[in-house]
Amino acid sequence: MSDIAKIDIDQPKYEQSTYVNRAKHFFLLTNPLNLLASSDELERAKRIVTDYRAGKPVPDVKDVEDLWRAKYLYDSAFHPETGEKSLIIGRMSAQVPMNTLITGCMLSFYKTTPAVVFWQWVNQTFNAVVNYTNRSGSTPISKEQLVTSYILATGGALTTALSLNRIVKNLNPLIGRLVPLAAVAAANCINVPMMRLQELKNGVTLLDEQNNEMGISKKAAAVGITAVVASRIAMATPGMVLTPLLINKLEKGGFLKRFPKASAPIQTLFCGFVLIFATPMGCAFFSQRAAINVESLEPEVKEEIKKKNPALTEVWFNKGL
Repeated sequence: MSDIAKIDIDQPKYEQSTYVNRAKHFFLLTNPLNLLASSDELERAKRIVTDYRAGKPVPDVKDVEDLWRAKYLYDSAFHPETGEKSLIIGRMSAQVPMNTLITGCMLSFYKTTPAVVFWQWVNQTFNAVVNYTNRSGSTPISKEQLVTSYILATGGALTTALSLNRIVKNLNPLIGRLVPLAAVAAANCINVPMMRLQELKNGVTLLDEQNNEMGISKKAAAVGITAVVASRIAMATPGMVLTPLLINKLEKGGFLKRFPKASAPIQTLFCGFVLIFATPMGCAFFSQRAAINVESLEPEVKEEIKKKNPALTEVWFNKGL
């Protein structure tokens, strides 16, 4: 029990300075098997985490690994700030199964306008649910902001998909299969900045190595949001590129001519396989505790930091997910 007493469960299990450790952390966080946990198992995990944070004994925790299992199960189902149980499809552990279904359908039914409209709408509705579920407890997303982001992202995705479908109609079929990726990328470029508009307007808090507040920067907010957009696109890209390549090969080989109904199931299952790895690996591209050089900040912020600590060359901020 002495080892358990030394664990800081408010930090990730793995030190986050390397890509491999960040990937390990997100593999645990996005594990779809956490969705199968019963209400009793979730409540046990919540009780363990709450009691441990309060310094109370946790007699039913066998070892350090058991404590970490409880912590990641808790993180998979409860809001980190409010402690409320999250809507099941908005949880991080639901990302792989939900995106498997939606991505598979976007790639399978990309030719007709009604199908494009429906599945891009489903995708952006799911994104809105995820954004609402994982909203900040201290600076909550307003309903107006959520609705505006939803409408603009859906409009951006549909405009991109329908416009590109018309342009590539007579080109190589493989190019047409890549249109859904362009639509998803366009939507992310709209959706993420809109959802985090307050950060762009007001800035994010900058910290030194000891987590002392050193200032507030809009530039750091923009850097963090850009990294999040890149991560979201990186998560979607492998499945939305490799799957069309696979289907193109199966079409040329004649397999799909013999079994045309196999196309949608193959695309969906293959997407699921790719997303199991692409989701945590995409999340891990950038450290959540991001660093930025003091010299690259706004002049007034740089001046404020130099007054507090002239030797400081780098500060940190939470880039979000």
